[in-house]
Amino acid sequence: MGRYFRRKLLIYGVTFVIAVTINFAIPRMMPGDPIARMLAQNKVSNVESAARMHAYYNDLFGLDVPLWQQYLNYWGALFQGDLGVSLFAFPSPVSSVVLDALPYTLGLLLPAILLSWFVGNGLGAIAARSKWLDNTALPVSYLLTAVPYMWLAILLAWVGGVILGWFPVAGGYSFSFSGPQFSWNFIVDALHHWFLPFLSLFLVALGGWAIGMRNLVIYELESDYSNYMQTLGAPRRLVRRYAFRNAMLPQISGLALQLGVVVGGALVTEVVFAYPGLGSLVLDAIQNQDFFLLQGILLFIVIGVLVFNFLADVVYVLVDPRTRLGLEGGAS
Repeated sequence: MGRYFRRKLLIYGVTFVIAVTINFAIPRMMPGDPIARMLAQNKVSNVESAARMHAYYNDLFGLDVPLWQQYLNYWGALFQGDLGVSLFAFPSPVSSVVLDALPYTLGLLLPAILLSWFVGNGLGAIAARSKWLDNTALPVSYLLTAVPYMWLAILLAWVGGVILGWFPVAGGYSFSFSGPQFSWNFIVDALHHWFLPFLSLFLVALGGWAIGMRNLVIYELESDYSNYMQTLGAPRRLVRRYAFRNAMLPQISGLALQLGVVVGGALVTEVVFAYPGLGSLVLDAIQNQDFFLLQGILLFIVIGVLVFNFLADVVYVLVDPRTRLGLEGGAS
């Protein structure tokens, strides 16, 4: 097992290097000059002053050296925990900007993903053996899965915020608060703003998990080992238990992928509700050609995907006995 995990760590290490390299290259493939854009936003109209400031900021951000040297400098700063300074929120460090938005994204996506996973898998497993629930839940699940996030978010904002007036349709908290604070009033207000974005993500994800689990359980119940167990007289409940455990394995992989990209935020949903998470921050970074902020967010996504996929590999070994037998066979 130790050899297995060491091999996995080596694969993830190589993947991390490749992903960080792509992460470095993608922002620099974007057209335009981020320094010139920043000076234009600050309304620097004097040509001589603009040229001097352009040279100064190029030197400050390390953009006045060849691309290969920028790449080496990027790795050197990365090992020191320095993600650079944001152009969009200058002079704030990228790490500070990302960490300010990260709690909103985690607080929104983690409950939506985990709750939809548990509820969707439960409904799918029940629908696989209940004709009534299969005829009702399955069409609803297909409908929810086919609904785009943006359309559902707009519909919920219109119904819940405009027509009924129960929930606010924008922001992470009310403008009456100067900023996030630890108080009951702020927590209640933040939850009030959180509900509609959460509901839109939860409903769309719920349908996909339910359909996937329903189809996987039916496949496992019709497999050879299930028929063999029934032939031997095994209780129906025992056969279903084995089918459910085997069907859960692909769902665990799907959950790991979903959790891995959680730090990337839900771009469309956060933009619709003007929610101050990483999804909105990605859009701001792209619109303002903020190389360093975009690199920082993508780096968080890469690390999240690799960490949660490694945890999924660990869970596979613990949950699936066939994996352990394969490891023992390889070791012998």
